[in-house]
Amino acid sequence: MGDIVEDEATFYSNAQDYWKDIPPTVDGMLGGYGSISSIDINGSKAFLQKFLGDGEGKTGSGCALDCGAGIGRITKRLLLPLFKMVDLVDVTQEFLDKAKTYLGDDGKRVGNYFCCGLQDFVPESGRYDVIWIQWVIGHLTDDHLIDFLRRCQKALRPNGLIVIKDNVSYEGVIPDEEDSSVCRDLNIVCSLVSRAGLRIVHQEQQKNFPKELYQVHTLAIR
Repeated sequence: MGDIVEDEATFYSNAQDYWKDIPPTVDGMLGGYGSISSIDINGSKAFLQKFLGDGEGKTGSGCALDCGAGIGRITKRLLLPLFKMVDLVDVTQEFLDKAKTYLGDDGKRVGNYFCCGLQDFVPESGRYDVIWIQWVIGHLTDDHLIDFLRRCQKALRPNGLIVIKDNVSYEGVIPDEEDSSVCRDLNIVCSLVSRAGLRIVHQEQQKNFPKELYQVHTLAIR
C-alpha cells in the first residue's frame, strides 16, 4: 500500500484529526451505524467463546486488551463480561475520558487506559489472554501492522489469542480519504499476518450486517 500512503506522518495525523471531531457515542464509534452494535457483539461473543475455557489448549479469561477501543463499546459489552480485567488503548484521549463514565461500575475492572496510536503502542509482555483489534487495522501502514502484530504476540499469555475483526474489500486496497484509512482485501490481510510470523487458526464472516457495508471478517491468530 506504499503508493497509497505516500506520506506516513500525514496519514496518521489526518486520522487523528478526523477522530477528534467525532462525537464520543456508540453511533459516533460506528460511523452512524449504531444500530448494528448488538449484531456485532453477539457475533463476536459466539466467535470468542469457541476458544475460552479451562481445558487443555483453551484461552484463559484473566485479562484482555481492547485496541482502538474508542469509548469502550466492545470492552463494555464483550470483554468485561468475559474477562476479569480489560485494558483499553486508543489514540483519542476524549474517547478514553468518556469510557470512564460509559463503562459504569464495571469500569472498576479496567486496568489501564492507554492513549496511544497502535503504531507506537508496546503492550506489556505476557499480560493478555486475548488482544481484540476491531475496525482499526486500516489506520496502520502494512509495516506498522506487521510490527504491531509481532508485539502483540509477545504480549500473549500461554494459549493466548489475537483477534482481528475488520472490513475487507473485494479486491486490493481501497483508501478512505475522509478518515485517512485503508480497507484491504482478505488475501492481503492474511499475507500480512503471515509476514508477522503468525498463523490464522480460525476465521468467519460476520453475518446480518447491512448490505451496503463492506464484508466484515473475524480472524483468530496465534
